[in-house]
Amino acid sequence: MNSFAFKVIQQTPITHRMLRIIRQISEYKGKQELFKTQSPQVLETLRQVAVIQSTECSNRIEGVTAPISRIKELVAHKTAPQNRSEQEIAGYRDVLGTIHANAHEMKFTKNQVLQLHRDLYQFLPGEGGHWKPVDNEITETGPDGEKIVRFVPVPAFKTADSMEQLHAGFDQLSQTGEIEPLFLIGTYVLDFLCIHPFRDGNGRMARLITLLLLYQADYEVGRFISLEQIVEQTKESYYDTLYQASVGWHEGKHSLMPWLEYFLGVVILGAYQEFERRTGMVEGGRGTKTAMVLDVISRMPVDFSIGDIQERCPTVGIDMMRRILRQERDAGNLTCIGRGPYARWHKNE
Repeated sequence: MNSFAFKVIQQTPITHRMLRIIRQISEYKGKQELFKTQSPQVLETLRQVAVIQSTECSNRIEGVTAPISRIKELVAHKTAPQNRSEQEIAGYRDVLGTIHANAHEMKFTKNQVLQLHRDLYQFLPGEGGHWKPVDNEITETGPDGEKIVRFVPVPAFKTADSMEQLHAGFDQLSQTGEIEPLFLIGTYVLDFLCIHPFRDGNGRMARLITLLLLYQADYEVGRFISLEQIVEQTKESYYDTLYQASVGWHEGKHSLMPWLEYFLGVVILGAYQEFERRTGMVEGGRGTKTAMVLDVISRMPVDFSIGDIQERCPTVGIDMMRRILRQERDAGNLTCIGRGPYARWHKNE
């Protein structure tokens, strides 16, 4: 809201670094369109993995967890949620599916945001689909266990008006075409998080809205690479840049640049770089799932277990993982330590 109401976005100087990030994202976007016409089977595998990773990571950031086997079953609609965590995971799965399938037909309004929040909590009746009834604050726990308030969002009684103003400002600049769409998306997400319009689920909603707005601006990398996983892997930077950009937000004296550099340079550009790397590995002659497992192994610490790979490659069968590990062992790249389910694998120099 305040980034638009105080015209902070129009007054933000664009650095050469930011221009380079935008140019690189545009180049990757063009490569994505070309690859979509060449390797549909590869993209389908990436899509399946991204859905599971997005559902798992976005909820885990907020402390909502479940075993990976249960998440895979929930995403595949093979089971019903059995507890609150699984109910929240199933809700995220459904909203994610709605966005992937219908993003271009969805009209982005505050009522649409309310509807998505309602669907996020559809398995917890009465908890979703309305603005926060009481004030909230963004806190963290210090080293000594003391709660530290990092930001005080818009009060509850101003939330509806603030969301109305946020959408009015976003729509106006979207229609005029004055501002780069990626800047608009990043700025909307920042203001949404500063308003913090819901009692619960604000972080997950921000990530879902990011995916929706990227789709509507024709950036489809979130279909194939989990943006949520990148946020989880860079969680400290996420919170640090969000805090930096929120200082002075209520007065319209904040700086967008720390957040935009993270949002565009780390999350969006990072997703496109990961997309190209994964598809490039497949084009190099390896199957998609083999390439995925080998990529995960390359990112593991020196010692790891097959369970560690399972968590990161939820669509790859255990037999295939074992076969790849044996091949890497026979090639001298890995050493197996121990036997059975508790065996560890060691990466050789």
